[in-house]
Order: sequence, then structure tokens, then C-alpha cells
Amino acid sequence: MALVNENYLVSPETTYAEDIERQINAFRVLNVGTRVFRFCDVSPVKPLLTDVSLAMNKAVEDLSLCATSKGHIQIQGNESLIDKIIKDYSYTCGVRFDKEAIFINSGLNSDFEGIMNVLGENNIVAITAPVDATFDNTIVLTGRAGLAIDENRWSNLVQLKCDAETNFVPLLPQEHVDVIFLSNPNSVTGTVLDKTELKRWVNYATENQSIIIYDASFQAYINDKNVPRSIYEIKGAKRVAIEMRSYSKNVGFAGLQCGFVVMPTELQVNTLEADEWFSLNKLWKKRISNLTNGVSHVSQCAAEALYTQKSKREIAELVNYYNINASLIREELLALKWKVYGGTDSPFVWFKIPNGKTSWKFFNLLLFDFGIAGTPGIVFGAANDNYMRFSAFAERKDIVNALAKLKKAHKQQ
Repeated sequence: MALVNENYLVSPETTYAEDIERQINAFRVLNVGTRVFRFCDVSPVKPLLTDVSLAMNKAVEDLSLCATSKGHIQIQGNESLIDKIIKDYSYTCGVRFDKEAIFINSGLNSDFEGIMNVLGENNIVAITAPVDATFDNTIVLTGRAGLAIDENRWSNLVQLKCDAETNFVPLLPQEHVDVIFLSNPNSVTGTVLDKTELKRWVNYATENQSIIIYDASFQAYINDKNVPRSIYEIKGAKRVAIEMRSYSKNVGFAGLQCGFVVMPTELQVNTLEADEWFSLNKLWKKRISNLTNGVSHVSQCAAEALYTQKSKREIAELVNYYNINASLIREELLALKWKVYGGTDSPFVWFKIPNGKTSWKFFNLLLFDFGIAGTPGIVFGAANDNYMRFSAFAERKDIVNALAKLKKAHKQQ
């Protein structure tokens, strides 16, 4: 008799993206031809950059010729792409790495799952709340959450206090934790940790021999020079932190599934009984050598093209475009006297729903009265049912028109 991995039975369903699309489709059926203002997307809506398209075409052409076909993919990633990543870290963050520290991946979620599996089952894991449900559920699916205490709590999973009282900036845990997940900028609330705040986390991890898994996917949107673009800008972080980045968050790269993880050679993990230390970098390389086939050569060539001078200028323009969008959303919601977070160093604006409405009710009100589709706060945890997230990944004209509708309705109240 084949037995199921019971972690898959107790993990909550992650269907909010499908739920949002179903509601949007229902709106379109009832309002044929009416434009939907999508404030719910989590990746850029612009097409691929020119250099990226050219690089992909060349990579495909190379694969079709005997002389240039790639019969074997380097498991860690194309060396030329890794070289560019290392140079970019040095230029933008003043941080240097050995080539052994960089691993190209096919997406952030798969590597987060892999990291959870390399780390032991007995770790106490801390995660911010609110957080994207995929991270929360991955901890459960990999058996790292422990036993269920109730519907929202687990024996080995600590939810860090991160709410209106803290301005949605996570507080250090009161208890000992072994693994900490941080997102900076926060992919839900758009809030950020500055250098002083992040230093406290690095110090905590150092003192407690903990590991920080640091999601820096939206670092390109940071404007404040006091907010680090990499955790490795903080002294000592190489000994306690893994950093994950995605190429899909500042260019139209979502369909190519490519990013990378930084696993410093200084990072070590311990065994429970023998009290021995092992290189996490070497364990990670063992995992990907046995459990993956590497990342598509075409995707890696496309990623490499992001580092041309032309692409860098175009990326800067795109990031600025979305930052202006976020600023427009933030300022208009503030003008409505709503409580607003984020939107200054992130493409996301998080706000408290007026008049005490729940998030799905407010979602339907915005959609069916104004054609605006946001993301209900409850999908990021039950405690967030009075909040909603707006994304700046939309066309400027849509943002201007949608905000004008909200402003007009507010004046008529």
C-alpha cells in the first residue's frame, strides 16, 4: 500500500491567485468590454528587453548547430552569468564573493523548498506575518512546521510580530529560533528594514547560531540609501545568511523562470547529536547535483543579457516607471485619509480598508463598482482581513484612471 506524505494533507490550499482570476472573469462576463484595472499582479507587465530577446534567439540557434550545441549544463550555472552576478554585487553593494557561492536557479520557490529540505526537521523556523502563503505552506509541506496546534499555529513555526503596531516591520523573536525568513522589501506590505534594523537581525543570528533566508527579489526598487540592497552589506552576514534573488521582478522575465541564490562558503550548519559543523554550500551543491538538471541554457543566456549597459539603462527606466506608479497610488490613498504602508522603496502599497470592511468584500466592491482588482489581505493570513495590497505593476494610464474613479467616489460620499 502506497502511503501519502501527510504534510500535503494538512497544508492549507494556496489558491488565491486563481480565486482572484475567477472573480475578474465573472466581472468580465457581466461587464463585456469594460477594462479591468489590475492592481493585483506581482511581476512587471512590460515585454522582454531587446538584448534579452536577441540573446535568447542566439542561444536557440546555437543549440540547433552541432558546433555550438550544449550537451551538458553546468549544475551551478553558466560561468559567464555567475561572473556577471559577482561583478554586479561588487559594483552595486560593495560585496565580493567566490564563484562557489552563486547558484543559478529556475525560480525562488523551488530553492526555498530545497533549502528547507537541506536544513533539519527539528529547527524552529520564524517567518514574518503577513507573508506570501507559498513560503508559509512550503515550511509545512517540507515537514519543518512541526505539529499543528490549531488552524493557524504550528509547534516549530514562529510568526514574527509584524503589524500596524510595528509599522509592519518585523520584531526580533522573544524566543530562540534556528531559521529566519525575511523579505526586504517585504513582498506583501512593501515595507523595508533599514541598515540599523537589519544589523539587529544579523546580530541575533550570530548570537543564536541561526540562519537567515533573505528574499531580496524586489531590491531594485529601493530608493533610500539607508536601506541595503543586499543583506551582505551588513558586516558578518556571510556567516549567517542565504540571499535569494529573482530576475522576474524588475523586467518582463516571469515566463523564463530564472534567478539565483547566494550560498556563502562561510555559512555552516550543525548536527544535533555529534555537534559537528558542515559547509552548507557543499551540502547545497550535493543537493542540486543529485536532484536537479540545472537551469535552461536559453534562460541563462537571457539573464546574462540583463547585464549589458543597454539593458541596465532600460531596467533602470522600468524600475523608475513602477516606482512612480507606486508613489501615485500611495499619495492618492493617503489623500483619501486611508492608513497606508509601503510604496516608497517597493512596488507594493499596503493599506487598511476603510469602514471596517473585510478584504474579500472590499475586493468585490472595488472590482464591481470601479473595475479595480487588488489583492485581499486575508490571503496573507487571517489577521490581515482588514487590509489590501495594491501593486504598481500596471500601465500608468490604468493607475491614473482607477485612482481618479476612487477620488471621485470619495468626494461624493
